[in-house]
Amino acid sequence: MPKPVLKPRLASVDELLFTTQEERDDMLREKVVDIPLEEIDGFPDHPFQVRVDEEMRELVENVREHGVLTPAIARLKEDGRYELVSGHRRKMASELAGLKTLPVIVREMDRDAAIVFMVNANMQREHVLPSEKAKAFRMKLEAMGRQGARTDLTCVPMAHKSDGKKTREIIAEQAGESPDQVRRYIRLTELIPEMLQMVDEGRMAFRPAVELSYLAEEEQRDLLDKMDLEQATPSLAQAIKLKQFSQEGRLNGDVALSIMREQKPNQVEKIKIPRDKLSRYFDSGTPVAQIEETIIKALELYRKRERSRGMER
Repeated sequence: MPKPVLKPRLASVDELLFTTQEERDDMLREKVVDIPLEEIDGFPDHPFQVRVDEEMRELVENVREHGVLTPAIARLKEDGRYELVSGHRRKMASELAGLKTLPVIVREMDRDAAIVFMVNANMQREHVLPSEKAKAFRMKLEAMGRQGARTDLTCVPMAHKSDGKKTREIIAEQAGESPDQVRRYIRLTELIPEMLQMVDEGRMAFRPAVELSYLAEEEQRDLLDKMDLEQATPSLAQAIKLKQFSQEGRLNGDVALSIMREQKPNQVEKIKIPRDKLSRYFDSGTPVAQIEETIIKALELYRKRERSRGMER
């Protein structure tokens, strides 16, 4: 194990965002160790994606020029290796920048405490996908449940914390969400991967997806085929109807197709561009709203240029 070396430093922006004042005070008293990247393992089942996008490329350049200013947080495993709790983007940026070590604060914590810390830190990111929130909330709820509060993934926890708040209420308060919204996000973990990806990409609305999460896996896959056939996703009303038929044991392919073909309120014709045709222009994981905004801006510039050419003629 590398010998701990104290390195005096100032609190960074990341620390101000990700930690409480008490944690920052403790951090200033903790030891920062430069640990070889090859000795640091990622967090098991880490719910937050580390994407090589424009933000990562900017981070890599910053790390290459200034180094890693904010130490990562890790815990020592039984095998002598380190498990990264917070700092996965910094670790990848260091690897891409060609660095060999990462400044790390090694804290003594068990797996459940590490899960809670990891979720709290990463939830402060600017862009968090629905699937990331869903998996993170579920991991945190289960971890806090093992720490003492009995919880259920889809219902209100029966046991209360010492301050009178239920576990889900505490999670919601810390995340700036309502308890019902936290429950809805956790429901998304019951979706098949293909549907969850559609929610991430904005091709399926959030609330209908929550209702569809109550369908059995086989029913979801059958519905996915019908969605592909119709080139459409269910509205909230259709999703609720599909859920009701499923719970009554009456949902089959013909019923699903019939519901999908029902006229939706305010239904308008949409122009659809296959995702693969846009992939060379946008990084993976770019929100649909951002793609649409960029395309509109590009079309506005194109129209201005064409008008200018017309005037020149």
